[in-house]
Amino acid sequence: MSTGQSQRLDTGGLIDRTRPLSFKFDDRSYTGFAGDTLASALLASKVRLVGRSFKYHRPRGILTAGSEEPNALLELRLGARREPNTRATVAELFDGCEAYSQNRWPSLSFDIGAISSLLSPVFVAGFYYKTFMWPRAWWEKVYEPAIRRAAGLGRAANEADPDRYEKANLFCDLLVIGAGPAGLAAALTAARSGARVVICDEDFLLGGRLNGERHEIDGLSGSAWARQVEAELTSMADVRILRRTTVFGAYDGGAASDRTSGTRTFGALERVSDHLPMPPAHQPRQRLWTIVAKRSVLAAGAVERPIVFGSNDAPGVMMASAVRTYVNRFGVSPGRRVAVFTTTDDGWKTAFDLAKAGVTVEAVIDARKDVGPALIDRCKSAAARTWIGAQVVNAHGSRGLNRITVRDADGRLTHLRADTLAVSGGWNPAISLSTHLGQRPKWSDAIAAFVPGDLPQGMAAAGAAAGAFSLSDALKTGSTAGAQAAEGVGLKPTAMPSWRSDDEPTGSSPLWFVDPPRSVGRTKAFIDFQNDVTAEDVALAEREGFRSVELLKRYTTLGMATDQGKTSSLNGHAIMAALTERAIPELGTTTYRPPYTPVAIAAFAGPHRGKHYRPTRLTAGHGWAVERGASFVEAGDWLRAQWFAAAGEAKWQDTVAREVKTVRSRVGVCDVSTLGKIDVQGSDAAKLLDRVYINTFSTLPVGKARYGLMLREDGFVMDDGTTARLGQDRYVMSTTTANAARVMQHLEHARQVLWPDLDVQLASVTEQWSQYSIAGPQSRRVLEHLLKDAVDVSNTAFPYLACAEFEWGGTVARLFRISFSGELAYELAVPSRYGDAAVRAIMAAGEPFGMVPYGLEALGVLRIEKGHVAGNELNGTTTAADLGFGRMMSGQKDFVGRLLSQRPALIDPDRAVLVGVKPVDPWARLNAGAHLLRLRAEPTLENDEGYVTSAAFSPMLGQWVGLGLLARGRSRIGERVRVYDPVRNSDLQADIVHPVFFDPEGTRLKA
Repeated sequence: MSTGQSQRLDTGGLIDRTRPLSFKFDDRSYTGFAGDTLASALLASKVRLVGRSFKYHRPRGILTAGSEEPNALLELRLGARREPNTRATVAELFDGCEAYSQNRWPSLSFDIGAISSLLSPVFVAGFYYKTFMWPRAWWEKVYEPAIRRAAGLGRAANEADPDRYEKANLFCDLLVIGAGPAGLAAALTAARSGARVVICDEDFLLGGRLNGERHEIDGLSGSAWARQVEAELTSMADVRILRRTTVFGAYDGGAASDRTSGTRTFGALERVSDHLPMPPAHQPRQRLWTIVAKRSVLAAGAVERPIVFGSNDAPGVMMASAVRTYVNRFGVSPGRRVAVFTTTDDGWKTAFDLAKAGVTVEAVIDARKDVGPALIDRCKSAAARTWIGAQVVNAHGSRGLNRITVRDADGRLTHLRADTLAVSGGWNPAISLSTHLGQRPKWSDAIAAFVPGDLPQGMAAAGAAAGAFSLSDALKTGSTAGAQAAEGVGLKPTAMPSWRSDDEPTGSSPLWFVDPPRSVGRTKAFIDFQNDVTAEDVALAEREGFRSVELLKRYTTLGMATDQGKTSSLNGHAIMAALTERAIPELGTTTYRPPYTPVAIAAFAGPHRGKHYRPTRLTAGHGWAVERGASFVEAGDWLRAQWFAAAGEAKWQDTVAREVKTVRSRVGVCDVSTLGKIDVQGSDAAKLLDRVYINTFSTLPVGKARYGLMLREDGFVMDDGTTARLGQDRYVMSTTTANAARVMQHLEHARQVLWPDLDVQLASVTEQWSQYSIAGPQSRRVLEHLLKDAVDVSNTAFPYLACAEFEWGGTVARLFRISFSGELAYELAVPSRYGDAAVRAIMAAGEPFGMVPYGLEALGVLRIEKGHVAGNELNGTTTAADLGFGRMMSGQKDFVGRLLSQRPALIDPDRAVLVGVKPVDPWARLNAGAHLLRLRAEPTLENDEGYVTSAAFSPMLGQWVGLGLLARGRSRIGERVRVYDPVRNSDLQADIVHPVFFDPEGTRLKA
């Protein structure tokens, strides 16, 4: 054994013994070699206890050597890069690696939480459904805090993730999922035929089981053959190999034709830099691939199945194939005295490989009564005892296995010393990806497992994933699948390769549960190691009526851990089938869903986080606003000017008051480019608008604009805005800034789903046009000076709600006579590339008339003074009638939301409707969000009658005013109410008035 690594074999393995690596586990220092996983390095240093189970905090050791590992979940790295629930069996060892055990306190060896094991009679399956019912007062104070503290495994980082994550796309003729013998054979056959091939394997070393076995192919060791095939594939220009990449989901191709053509979309996660202390410069930590493949071969192998018996969770109880992998690939013996408990021919190979490596094999216990004599004879040559028709009924050892109890074929019990028990209960093909598109697996009596049923169009299964467990069958099914894939994409397959391989017996017989004799006592027999689901839990579920596989899963949490039942589900289902006297295929299996293995949320987000998730959008006039000293505010995705402070203005309120007064008395300009703009064209454009707006647009003359209100399907207001008719079949719709994308989505749904027969096209043109509101009594004179003869803006030629498209300064421009301020106002639109020049030209033309720029705050004050609704009122809970637009709702046509808007609750006369709120004390500050109550009413929920939606200080009225929603508000004009705001400690009286505070006749608007 190597120094410092007492379980490391002197020779063998695919590790690089010339490159020692240091690492820490729970702050203790260890060494390993390049090519190790964290699990193999821990086993080499005789670390057997690596974690605690979730519910009972029982000691847990390493069970497997792959991604199905349920026990060895560790926290990796420190600080911002700390990652919980990392499977030690797939985590590559790197120099300086720091790992920590989870779900224990104060330490792994002494865990206070283990006391819950003593309370296991209480913590049975479904105990949480029965325990936390009473007393009710304890829920928030006792039960919920306790449950939250107990929930979850590991600790997420408390700091922002410093690493980058990428997204990328790949297109290929053939995607090969898994690079074991079947996958490599499929890839090589298809690639030699000229196919574009992508190979994905979750391991960092191609070859799959070949790396952990002693197979030979064409006279080469299995791993050497894999390197040879890998070298040929690497030399081909149309082959891409993605190591450390898990294909986690299969999805539709995205088009109706793809569902029959075989083209499918797959999600894959490439762990680009997880095997390094930190990603190299300019490299991501992980990359999420979207792979579109015309054909696919599922060659993901199979997962070895445990056997359920007493204390089968003890550290040192491992899967037989995992023991072989650690011996043959990593040069590590998991123990010094190893016993094998098997129901398969495959399990015997573990005994042979251990003996060849010089490890003592204490015994081979085979539960089958008929075992091939060749296996028994070979085992005798290895000086190992054989027990035929025997079963392991119990394992012993609190923090590590030290002996097992064996029941022979005659029922006699014998205790055997062993520090490792290699278990082989059969193999379950890794079929998840074959079912993600809705297909169901089918049961195979030959291997006592589910295999792929009707595969998705374009997908084939090969090797162990198809239930073909021998090496020769894996190579044959793989090359056949590769040839068929090449032919399926229109290529002529080359002659299929033929390889000579040693073969092995693959017989098996299922043993789901070992019922212990009375003399041994009833010890816990675990099915789901991570969630502590036992055979007794399944029996309890059966007694309480949770007999279907879906109910069993949710009642006991079987298969709900991070491994998603890869090692546990079938055993649990088989036990339930026996209890209910049904066949396993009759009971069925649960639904497999993506992802196949856990995927970090950061990988799904990719680069789209922070400002990359929602980039700040700037209008074309942003630079001009900066020069003017604007203060900015985020408005949705946009950065908009909030106000433009002048010299000597210390308070923002002073600036806003000046801007409002100037607009009311002279003229101002405001950048409104952020309002949504949607180009609607087609012979049925008017029909579509009639169906999405409550009022009629088909009667709108060319050259005119109209205000419109849009409802959701449930009858509540969705958005408002103006739509202008530029031509017989062409409209330009404006929306609020916040709802621009939502309205576009709504229109596309209407066009494509509700009325696909309409001849109408839509285009979002918000970013293509810069638009400026020029408002105030002098606005017409400014435009006359600015546009000159380009367009006649006289009141006669260009009345209220007129619109025009014309040429100005060598480019197309649009002018709309619409107003959000209640003043004589126009909106001038130009292509965005001219937006900066346009606003500078507007300011130059307006300076002789005293023009000022004004921002979002002043715009808000102007609209509140005029009673115009905005986002605070269009909040998803108001109807057209609530906002005073009930008479706009056409009775001559149907429109989205019409029927549901007439529900009794939405036309209730007691509903809260829009009103004006005017404090009795003109200097009393009114706050949005304040509650409206009757005078002298107590501030209780029962007495609440509405609230203030928007409030501002009106410089024109010299006091605070606001808009609000008040129950039966229109009939209460003139009433005095209490305005109560406990958050900002305000309590005042206000009069309920008409929502239009300034120029109620609208004479300024149409001047």
